[in-house]
Amino acid sequence: MAFQPIYDAVAGRVWGYEALVRGLAGEGAYSVLSRVSPEQKYRFDQDCRVKAIELASRLFPADEPLMLSINFMPNAVYEPAACLRATLSAARRNNFPTSAIMFEFTENEEVADTAHLQNIITEYRKHGFTTAIDDFGAGHAGLGLLVDFQPDLLKIDMKLLRDVDTSPARQAVVDGIVAIAAKLDITVLAEGIETEAEYLMLKAAGIRLFQGYWFAKPAFEELPAVRELQGVPAVA
Repeated sequence: MAFQPIYDAVAGRVWGYEALVRGLAGEGAYSVLSRVSPEQKYRFDQDCRVKAIELASRLFPADEPLMLSINFMPNAVYEPAACLRATLSAARRNNFPTSAIMFEFTENEEVADTAHLQNIITEYRKHGFTTAIDDFGAGHAGLGLLVDFQPDLLKIDMKLLRDVDTSPARQAVVDGIVAIAAKLDITVLAEGIETEAEYLMLKAAGIRLFQGYWFAKPAFEELPAVRELQGVPAVA
């Protein structure tokens, strides 16, 4: 696993880290996932969760309130309660609070059975997990998905945010998403930020949480430092 920080622009600190799967030779997530067969998806999903919790429990400073964000594949979850057993066991074994874990879905994975997805979210919330829609505005993660259920957090896809500082159309879309999220009491995160201009524009639009190469690139099995922002010292 590699870890990439999520920055809280209001608090001026790292809010949490997303765990990103990597190959043993440093291969990216797409390369790894492309080699996972349908029959292996469930086991792979479970193993990734456990690995992320084990590493986070070792790497996260004990005195800092940090969130661990884990990607999961809804179509690999056959029964929500049963599929959480390994996760809950890993959290207990490593003394890692479930309230500090966020599950993200979907990375362009179509969820045909939205009722099943709602059952997953309901079960996860029972155990104190935070939930998030990843890549919002791309692939299958759009307004239709948001209408069916509301997560705790919404991650706007980087394709909608690229060069947002110079695009009135993108700014209008972002304003709309931020307004909808506010009415639904959903926190917004801007992902894939690559320039200071993008960051400042989105911060002015009311977005609090940020993630992207401009803040820090993912680091393999360690917590990368975040660049200095508006007088806030770089933090690890």
